[in-house]
Amino acid sequence: MNVRRRLISAAAATAVAGLGIGTLTACGGDSAAAGNTDKFDVVASFYPMAYLAERIGGSHVNVTSLTAPGQEPHDLEISARQRGRVEQSDAVLYLKGLQPAVDEAVGQSEARTKIDAASLTTLEKHGNEVGGHAAEHDHEHDHEHGEESGGQDPHIWLDPVRYAEVARGVGAAFAKADPLHAADYRKNTAALVGELDALDAEFAAGLKNTKTKVFLTTHAAFGYLAERYGLTEEAINGLDPESEPSAARVRELEKMAKADHVSTVFYETLVSDKTARTVARDAGLRTDVLDPIEGITKKSRGQDYLQVMRANLKALQTALGTK
Repeated sequence: MNVRRRLISAAAATAVAGLGIGTLTACGGDSAAAGNTDKFDVVASFYPMAYLAERIGGSHVNVTSLTAPGQEPHDLEISARQRGRVEQSDAVLYLKGLQPAVDEAVGQSEARTKIDAASLTTLEKHGNEVGGHAAEHDHEHDHEHGEESGGQDPHIWLDPVRYAEVARGVGAAFAKADPLHAADYRKNTAALVGELDALDAEFAAGLKNTKTKVFLTTHAAFGYLAERYGLTEEAINGLDPESEPSAARVRELEKMAKADHVSTVFYETLVSDKTARTVARDAGLRTDVLDPIEGITKKSRGQDYLQVMRANLKALQTALGTK
């Protein structure tokens, strides 16, 4: 945003650097002032970050996502053109630890404002099994999976409470970087946080009384959601959605499904459902979609984050047997 950037004072840029939230930084220099539009130009790493930027920025921002709809974000490679967009942006919003190529590009860039969403909330280590039932389950059956197959779980947006924490941090960052529209950014942030609070209440009420608390997925993306609502996620694969489970792990899951009255194997839209269908067939289970919302496509059960999250809630209620 060439025109408006000249209106933002050096003092404001310095204030951005001093904002005490995560790894928000400000980099000076005329080269960092180049932008593509007359709006506040934000480069987002993938859909959940772009959604925050659009909702919080409203009409004042121009948002570009590095990850195209339907593209698996973990596999993203950054082109020279995309690196240029990062350099010319007024702000880059990303989630460190999810996309190594983005982390590298952002680290090497001189973008004026860098916002790491992972630093705006707390991350935990998650393995293949996560949730209130997991510790007891491991103890009883002496499982050898779990933490050893996990790591820092970046899927914070699937927990509405953590996502709201990130939204607050992003709103504060936008207000500091673009003070001319700070009031609107604060207003938009408050509205979005209110919607996320309502979503949290819907999940808490909708999953309170179910026949089982255990659900089975192909991708260990729902650990934070499971912990938030008293569930246990059992994942065929780990945090890597395209890893292959061992034969022993598959047999273990089949036994677990029977013991815990699991009815459904969940798969996602951006990765092959072959493994899910194989496990479901062998164990006599159904399959359904539980969307990690890493991108919105024509296959998505909704047009935005909130709609797809509510579709996920309905899918979980059906699979868990809502009382």
